[in-house]
Order: sequence, then C-alpha cells, then structure tokens
Amino acid sequence: SYVRFDIIRRIMTRFFGIEVIMVMGITDIDDKIIKRANEMNISPVALARIYEEDFKQDMASLKVLPPTVYMRVTDNIPQIISFIKTIISSGQAYTTSQGNVYFDVKSWGERYGVLTTINPDTQDEAADSDKRDGKDFALWKAAKPQELSWNSPWGKGRPGWHIECSTISSAVFGKQLDIHTGGIDLAFPHHENEIAQCEVYHQCEQWGNYFLHSGHLHVKGSQEKMSKSLKNYITIKDFLKKYSSDQFRMFCLRGRYSSAVEFSEESMEDAKNVLQAVSSFIGDANDYIKGQLVCDPVREDILWERLANTKVTVKAAFADDFDTSRAVAAIMDLIHHGNRQLKAVTKDAGSPRSSVVYGSIISYIEGFFNALGMSFGERQVAVGGDKAAVLSSVLEELVRFRTKVRHYALALPADAAPAEGAAGAGEPKQEQKEKRKQLMQERKPLLEACDSLRGDLAALGIHLKDRAAVSSWEIVEGEQTQKQTEKKS
Repeated sequence: SYVRFDIIRRIMTRFFGIEVIMVMGITDIDDKIIKRANEMNISPVALARIYEEDFKQDMASLKVLPPTVYMRVTDNIPQIISFIKTIISSGQAYTTSQGNVYFDVKSWGERYGVLTTINPDTQDEAADSDKRDGKDFALWKAAKPQELSWNSPWGKGRPGWHIECSTISSAVFGKQLDIHTGGIDLAFPHHENEIAQCEVYHQCEQWGNYFLHSGHLHVKGSQEKMSKSLKNYITIKDFLKKYSSDQFRMFCLRGRYSSAVEFSEESMEDAKNVLQAVSSFIGDANDYIKGQLVCDPVREDILWERLANTKVTVKAAFADDFDTSRAVAAIMDLIHHGNRQLKAVTKDAGSPRSSVVYGSIISYIEGFFNALGMSFGERQVAVGGDKAAVLSSVLEELVRFRTKVRHYALALPADAAPAEGAAGAGEPKQEQKEKRKQLMQERKPLLEACDSLRGDLAALGIHLKDRAAVSSWEIVEGEQTQKQTEKKS
C-alpha cells in the first residue's frame, strides 16, 4: 500500500503539478505494542520508537517519499481528549462507569455507513456489557493494571484506535480532507468510524472528499492477504536481498492500485523483464546517438508521432483513477516502435543519424520512470554507496580494453584509420584479405579469450554487446542472465 500510494502522490505532483501536503499518523500505543513491550520488559514508548525507526528505514529502502509531517499519537493526547469531549457534548458519545467512552452509532442514524453502505442495524459485533450496543466503538479505553495511561475527565486510560486518526488529520487539515488512503480492509470499520467522528466534531456534511483503498497483496494460490498475523509474509529487508526496490515498484505499476495483486516468483520475473527491456532500449538508443550502433535511415516522422501520442495516452491513463498499467503499456509500445528502427547493420551507408528524436524519447522515458521513483540513468553496479560509481567506471575501462584486444585479434584498425598490426592500407584488396586471414589465425587465442571473458561476465549478470565499432555493456538479472548466457553458449 505504501508504494502504491507513493506512486499516486508522485503522479499528482510530477504529472499534474498538484502540491500535496501529506500527514502520516504514527500509532505508537496500542494493544499489540503493550503486549510485546511487556514480553520484552521494556516500555511501550521505547518499543514504539524502535518500530518507528525500522519502518522509516524500510520506506526509504523502497524509495517511498516521507510525508510532509509525522504525527505520533502520544504527542497528541490533549488534543484527542478535547476531540472526545466535543463528541460527547454533541450527544453522539457516552461514558461508562468503568471509565470507557464509546461512540453511539445508533444516535448517528443513517449517516453512519456513508462510505461502505454498512447499516448499523445489520452489522453486529459481540456484545460487551460495558457498551449500550455491540456496534458502538471505543473513543477512550479505561486503563488496565500496569498499562501506560494518561489522565482524562473519565479517569486514567488511552485513546481508541479510530479517534487517533480523526484527531491528527483534523489538527492539520481542519474540517476538510481531500484524500484519505489505506488498505481495503480499513474501509470498515476504521474509515467509516473516522468519518462519523469527524462529521460530528466539525458538524459538517462531508469531511473527506476521496477515500483511496489499495487492494490486498496475496500469496500465489491463496485468497488470504499477506500479513504478519497470518505468518505468510516476507520482510522488506529479506525481500530486498533478492529483488530491488525498482523491481517491486514495477510490479506495483503493472496493476491498478485498487485491485488485489498476486505476489509470486513469476510476477516478479515479469516485472524484472519489463525493466530489462526498458534498460536495453535506453542503452541501444544511447549507443545509436553516440554513433556506436549503425542503423538504416530512421523514419523520424513516425517516432515523433508515437512520442506525442504516448504523452497524451499516459496523461489520460493517470487521469483515469491513476491507471498505471495503461501508462506503462503506452511506454512499452513506444519502446517497441523505437526498437523496430534500431536494427544494426554491418556497413555504414553514411546516412545522417536521427539523434534528436531518440534523445527526446530517452528523455521522456527516463523522466517518466524517475518521476515515479525509479531510475534508468547512468548504469550502476548493484552495490551500495560510492563503490557503485567506481565499479561502473572499472567496467567501462575493462570493456574498452577488451574492445581494443578484440579489434587487434580481428586484425581491425583501432580507429577509423588503419593502425599498426591491422591489415595494411594501400595494398591490393586480395593481399589485404590474405594478410588479415593470416593475422586472425595467429591471434585466434586472443579472440577466444575475449569470448571467454564475455561468457564469464554474462554469468555474473553483465551482458556485453559486440558491434562493428565498439562494445557496450548492461546489467541483466535473474532469468535474463541465464538466457543471455545460454544465447552466447
């Protein structure tokens, strides 16, 4: 959900120019935290800070932008108590002799259930002797022995879950909220209860304009959502040992945010393959611009039209409830048409290169993915910190050196003009052919060594492309690595 909504936030800001003020509530006190803190013999607040920092690190590793402001529940207890008092005074909440405060669902009548069309008379919960009705929900929970609590007009206790979010959002946005996000499982009762609380507090007809709910992440072959309680989850840290944040982001982009999505090895391989196709096109297009990939004359008019149409399609897809799958499909169609004209030829006919149109396509595609939190810029080896740039430079030098050795083994000039050791210029063509054939036979071990190096690098996920003038490289992963290795063998 966090990655999906981060993508939506980026679409709003980068593609539609909307300034987004985002607030994230941190629930740093609840039943689970208290229970776990007691088991670990530490304070609930200390444990909550550990969880909070771990969460922030996980979000950063997934390239999720931080909110404009974090709001902790424990920093807003006085505001929560004031919020509850207003609801009580409006007649929609009541206190009990045990020190609990509940929202009176029946008192809100038909206005309860506006989001999920839940009728209070048809949705029942287990009866609680402390409640007037089983459907009522807690605004304030009376303290239990040796439990973290705060003083209130109703005695020591702590806030209920739903009231925390209502208070925090109201403290920042007042009586009008544009967008509220969350998983589909939060629509009822959490978001429904938030609406009721806020519309009572603010005495307004409509508190939230839009509620965006993300579909569940399912394990392959199961209808159950991935969750800690079901013990069918993988931690973000473990996930990132096998896949990258960009690969997961592409996985999310391939479906609608509101739809349930199945997580599997196959679906992640599909996302990796799409990323590889994008990366390969950008690499080939850059090689074409630099003159390292020789092609037949390009139909620029077709590519300019495709680029213009893609921009329109992407904007329309994003305007249609953030349809990222349609937008990505449009980008891949543009790449398909770009690739169709990047067919390498062995002989340069001297035609002018269409660098500008390919430069514009690269710029748009890279800008598209960068705006969504992904990067297709300078190729980087998958290690952290400054070492990535260093290893990238080392690979460049290695490939450049191998190209020189390969040209020598093939008895080709290192540059446009013949070099020492190449088949000599000025000699009759037949003699040049005979001489080159002899040199290639003598230097065959060098060519075999170059091919062996290419195979070894492919096994490590580094794919070399040998062309007439130069060689280039790219990073490939997973099944793509195996396919490239098999192709070379």
